[in-house]
Amino acid sequence: MRWMSVFGLLALVGCVEVVEQGPVSRPAPQGTSRPVATTPTRAQVDQFISVVQRVEPVAERECRARAPGQNCDFRIVVDDRPGQPPNAYQTLDKSGQPILAFTLPLIAQVRNRDELAFVMGHEAAHHISGHIPRQQQNAAAGAILLGGLAAITGASQTMVDQAVDIGAGVGARSYSKNFELEADGLGTIITHRAGYNPVKGAEYFTQIPDPGNRFLGTHPPNAQRIETVRRVAAGL
Repeated sequence: MRWMSVFGLLALVGCVEVVEQGPVSRPAPQGTSRPVATTPTRAQVDQFISVVQRVEPVAERECRARAPGQNCDFRIVVDDRPGQPPNAYQTLDKSGQPILAFTLPLIAQVRNRDELAFVMGHEAAHHISGHIPRQQQNAAAGAILLGGLAAITGASQTMVDQAVDIGAGVGARSYSKNFELEADGLGTIITHRAGYNPVKGAEYFTQIPDPGNRFLGTHPPNAQRIETVRRVAAGL
């Protein structure tokens, strides 16, 4: 995957026209007709860089305090692949360095610094809380359990392999909602300590579709996430 550095955005915005088009994957709330930007303006790029400069050091301090021994050197990048929806995600590179990636439409669509800071704090919290390795462990446990049960019952190798795949998927999703709420809570703290308003930042959830309370869904209902932010913020 190819990523753009944060400061590479400055060159991009100077040579790419801002495009306004219909919603990509996260429609605006009902009752609004404001067109959705897919390429950030210069002001939005400046906003993004400003938030990065304030949130990253705070996230690094929280990481070192809460997860000693873990790689806390966050690299914040821009996913500039065409056609991407508004999104932010956390991953690791081959050396184990934590990557916080933001797509151009997300940078263009957040309404203020508080929302951007909260999204950034939330993604950093996933790494600090060790959610990637924990998810991998859950997937492995699910694969072993369901695959083992299939083997015990005399299933064919093909069916055992399918059971392993299904078990891994179920295991990976089993605690996904809890992971998101954990990241919302710690993200609230990071956002607050970086000097932003996490409650205002969590209003970003009102812009995206509500996943509802689905069995084995990956994200909890938006109302539950907003309530988590408010509860944690009230104690700060």
